[in-house]
Order: sequence, then C-alpha cells, then structure tokens
Amino acid sequence: MNELVAQYLEVWNTTDAAARKAGIEAVFTADATYTDPLAAVAGHDQLDAAIAGVQAQFPGWVFTLAGPVDAHHDQVRFTWELGPADAPAVVIGFDVAVVKDGRIANVYGFLDKVPAAA
Repeated sequence: MNELVAQYLEVWNTTDAAARKAGIEAVFTADATYTDPLAAVAGHDQLDAAIAGVQAQFPGWVFTLAGPVDAHHDQVRFTWELGPADAPAVVIGFDVAVVKDGRIANVYGFLDKVPAAA
C-alpha cells in the first residue's frame, strides 16, 4: 500500500496533463470516486479535472506524505500536506482509500487544516 499511496500523491503533483491522465489510469479504477468537503467526482475525466483545479488554485504547491501509511484489508489511510515545495505546509488532511484489484476505487478525503484564504 505504501507504493500505491506514493503513486496517488504523485498523480496529484503531476502538472503535465498527458502524464497526469496516464497516472490516473494506472492508479485508479475506471469508475473510481473521490469525495472530500469541496468535491465529489467519479471517473477518470472528473478526477483529472478536480486535480487540475487544485493545481490551478495552488500553483507550484506539492502534496507530500505526512506520516505513516495505515492499511488493512483493502483500505488505506494516510495524512498528507500541501504547500510550497520549500516552505511549511499550508493545508493538512487525510484520505481513506478503498483498493480493488491493486488500484484505488474510492477516496474519502478530510481536511484538518485549511487557511481561511484558501
């Protein structure tokens, strides 16, 4: 699960559209869903649009793993941080993902720290 989480975060950091779409296809099932307090999307195209939207809102910021990956059965949870590459994180959250056949089928995201300006 550690490798899958690393690939997931890499997809969120990939700004090249073609490479990001290829990453989404590799990491997510075709009918994958992603739900957090700000978005609810399904399928590769909507996932791509959601990720591109976050990148547009926070240009140059990167997602990083912020602690250990905890997994059992076909589910995994992990904390992540988002911020400028060379500065402390501005946004902190955690995701719970359900895995099916080695790819992510569902993500449930939670935001723990979000500045008022974001």
